[in-house]
Amino acid sequence: MKKLLIFILFSFTFSAVSAQGEQPSKFSPKDFECQLKQFIIKEAGLTPQEASNFFPVYREMQKKQRALYDRQRQIAKIKPVDEKGCEKAIREYDNIEIELKRVQQAYHLKFLDVLPASKVYDVIKAEYRFHRRMLKKMTHERHKKP
Repeated sequence: MKKLLIFILFSFTFSAVSAQGEQPSKFSPKDFECQLKQFIIKEAGLTPQEASNFFPVYREMQKKQRALYDRQRQIAKIKPVDEKGCEKAIREYDNIEIELKRVQQAYHLKFLDVLPASKVYDVIKAEYRFHRRMLKKMTHERHKKP
């Protein structure tokens, strides 16, 4: 009986520890950026020299985009209380969307200064594919949770 009790306790402890190990890790922006960079380098076929010229410009673009996305999130956090406030929020949100496209367009032209057009095209496609894959992966992981 004593052996059975020890076995049950051991089994319970082991299953609790292994269940903790199966939990998905938290999102790491640093890891995400590193994976994105490696994916772009591979998919666009960037040489080390091209990558060292390209990524400072790319990070600059991301920084500007992030600031605009943050402004959008602030607008979306709290619904205005009246129609006039809602209309103002919609217009502001749309203006930020237009500004995001302007930033993207300006930086695509800057990319053309450091990379051939075919590689800029491949970078744009690679970035899109990477984000789609990560979104699918995150969605899949959320659905797997009990």
